[in-house]
Amino acid sequence: MDINHTPVADIAAQINAQLKGDDKQLVTGINEIHKVRTGDLTFVDHPKYYNKALESAATIIIIDQDVDVPEGKTILVHDRPFEAYNSLTKHYRPYKPIEHPISPESDIHESATIMPGCVIGDFVTIGKNTIIYPNVTIYSHSQIGDNCIIHSGTVIGADAFYYKKEKEYIKWHSVGRVLIKNNVEIGANCCIDKGVSGDTIIGAGSKLDNMCHIAHGVVIGERVLMAACCAIGGKTRIENDVIMWGQVGVSKDVTIGEGAILSAQAGVSKSLEGGKHYFGSPAIEARQKYKEMAILRRLAKEK
Repeated sequence: MDINHTPVADIAAQINAQLKGDDKQLVTGINEIHKVRTGDLTFVDHPKYYNKALESAATIIIIDQDVDVPEGKTILVHDRPFEAYNSLTKHYRPYKPIEHPISPESDIHESATIMPGCVIGDFVTIGKNTIIYPNVTIYSHSQIGDNCIIHSGTVIGADAFYYKKEKEYIKWHSVGRVLIKNNVEIGANCCIDKGVSGDTIIGAGSKLDNMCHIAHGVVIGERVLMAACCAIGGKTRIENDVIMWGQVGVSKDVTIGEGAILSAQAGVSKSLEGGKHYFGSPAIEARQKYKEMAILRRLAKEK
């Protein structure tokens, strides 16, 4: 999430944190660790991820330990970094209910078609010649490109399914967006969640069948085909020209390489190379999976 060059000293005062390092830094964005860029603020509250955060592109890090400050960075020491981070995202993008079926603050091209029963939130943009079928809900800040088709019952921009576990599950405040590029078609009753702080992206020319679920922060490349009932875990990257047949399930935070083909009901638990055909759960190259299945059939006959 981008913010407007806020002085880091003001951020430190706002969350009551101890500032170490360059107190003249300007904060240009707030992002979770896997999305950070130079100028971003992030947080870390577990020793396992201290080095990852401190060595990341983030310029400002909220942390619960007094550590050495890496060159060019600023540290904000706080007892509860997650709560501090969540308070900042709520401050810069507070919860705001959708008050009109089609928000007057949305930007819809005059050539787009919006059918009855749709709800379109604040600051949504919809490009030229796009068709939105009845009863589609598009949450605030989403962006839909030109020549897109979105079928009935689809929800775009719902909150990330992302919680921190303490005595109870604490919800991360979702402030990312959904960006749908040009010439995308999305089937009926799909759910595409916004990112926690970054964007969920559907690349140009990609086509999703009915009842697909795309979780927070997923990046789908161009010309991806996804058949019905696929479910993609958070922060996963699907590269260009991937084909997924029905009911493929993909774990979080993996990459599926360019041109990969996944047969129906494949279960992806780790990153897969591009240009290959995969099958089974856990998914492996289809030729190898078929060999394994043939061996098992022979063993069963021998018994």
